[in-house]
Amino acid sequence: MKADVQIAQEAVMLPIIEVAKKLDITEDETELYGKYKAKIDPAILERLKDKPDGKLVLVTAINPTPAGEGKTTTNVGLSMALAKLGKKTITTLREPSLGPCFGIKGGACGGGYSQVVPMDDINLHFTGDFHAITSAHNLLAAMVDNHIHHGNALNIVTKRVVWKRALDMNDRALRNIVVGLGGKGDGVTRECGFDITVASEIMAILCLATDLEDLKSRLSRMVVAYNVDGKPVTAKDIEATGAMALLLKDAIKPNLVQTLENTPAIIHGGPFANIAHGCNSVMATQTALKLGDYVITEAGFGADLGAEKFFDIKCRYAGLKPDAVVLVATVRALKFNGGVPKQELSEENVEALRKGSANLLRHIDNIKKYGLPLTVAINKFPTDTEEELSVLRELCKEKGVSVVLSDVFAQGSAGGIELAKKVIEICENETSNFKPLYELNLPIEDKINTVAREIYGADGVELTKGAKKNIKDLTELGYDKLPICVAKTQYSFSDEPTLLGAPTDYNITVREVKASAGAGFLVVLTGDIMTMPGLPKVPAANGMDIFEDGTIIGLS
Repeated sequence: MKADVQIAQEAVMLPIIEVAKKLDITEDETELYGKYKAKIDPAILERLKDKPDGKLVLVTAINPTPAGEGKTTTNVGLSMALAKLGKKTITTLREPSLGPCFGIKGGACGGGYSQVVPMDDINLHFTGDFHAITSAHNLLAAMVDNHIHHGNALNIVTKRVVWKRALDMNDRALRNIVVGLGGKGDGVTRECGFDITVASEIMAILCLATDLEDLKSRLSRMVVAYNVDGKPVTAKDIEATGAMALLLKDAIKPNLVQTLENTPAIIHGGPFANIAHGCNSVMATQTALKLGDYVITEAGFGADLGAEKFFDIKCRYAGLKPDAVVLVATVRALKFNGGVPKQELSEENVEALRKGSANLLRHIDNIKKYGLPLTVAINKFPTDTEEELSVLRELCKEKGVSVVLSDVFAQGSAGGIELAKKVIEICENETSNFKPLYELNLPIEDKINTVAREIYGADGVELTKGAKKNIKDLTELGYDKLPICVAKTQYSFSDEPTLLGAPTDYNITVREVKASAGAGFLVVLTGDIMTMPGLPKVPAANGMDIFEDGTIIGLS
């Protein structure tokens, strides 16, 4: 089979204005970025405010493994299959980050014959949204240091400046730096560091804002430092809100592209699924719901991270009510959860599959706790055996959940028809009784315990001395009514990446709790979560190139 980038470059794309017309988007509501990309004017929401929303379907997955799950591929293939069945369907995705793209993970445009295009543009600079976010983030950082340099009227404690710099690249050498070296005119010397752009609070804010005024309000509340009295200093105090909003004036607009089968895709924003909520923008989702019959969206990593935050943060703030969930798994990944080494995953192993399926079954139970109907999509591999597939059907049947085989990677929409029919059946015949997992008025520690016990299967939470102080301080500052965003490893339900399957008899250790006051949640840090990743020994960038005729290699 051809490489993803080759399939994408051979695609016959429609001019994006034609894709827009399919959705009844007017020319005045589009801003073209070349022939195949466009921004959608947010004013469209005012025009369509009385139009009923379409059906909202979340695609999520088991915990990621080196064997691969194919969540984005399933999302795109499902949206194309629904379109083939006559439904006006839109896929809504996050924008890829350059760091993982050049590192080891690759891009985020799907795979095989279920991709969004132009894949190379989307995976690289796209419409410049990430660059705008990076610029706004670093403008604020510069203004904080400038304020300190010119007299520090806000009495900022330099050791309590919490706003770092940002760069959309994996670069471990920038995690810890010193700024202000040199002479007296070169600023105040202090320790600092860089986060990757997708970990910036501004990215989370862009994806939760409902309009420009909401964006500005959230930007103004961002905490950048603490003063000598222990009170937070905000972006509003630094007088940076307006300038940051100006830099984001185009980035706030959702991006319209298309799939390999010329169905519409709205791709906008890309917050980390660890340090933030891992979902595309509220504005993109709300726009898609007004334009389509079915909106297929996704959340980062496994359901314990992405789906939980989609439900408890994004849906809560945006007033969204999902209609159904598709939970993606592969036989290979479940065998890996059952203890099979990566190099042996092609061999039939029913015993390991049964053991590893505990991961899938816990995710099923968790989604049901939100009152949502679901189906399991098995992303098909040639090495899957009929006995292995029968075991999965049997295990899911015991949970009262259907299992559908999906072969959208190799066949595009044709490989997703059965899944599309199942999704339509669920949306038309089953009721969504969606509700968040916890109430916001609970104490911070109780909210953390609820997620740890109900979603991760932990016995409870152990708070370090520092985390206890954080919770006390945040409560006194009035941040205790915010939802929580747990930053932990994506590879396990626990905070230890090697604990696969569905671990029990353990506690989650919380080392720090901090406020993302502008985004509107508390970040609960567990384990060793990095906000500036590093490159692997052999980065994907080593194998990338472009030739005179425009042919690209190595991009995935």
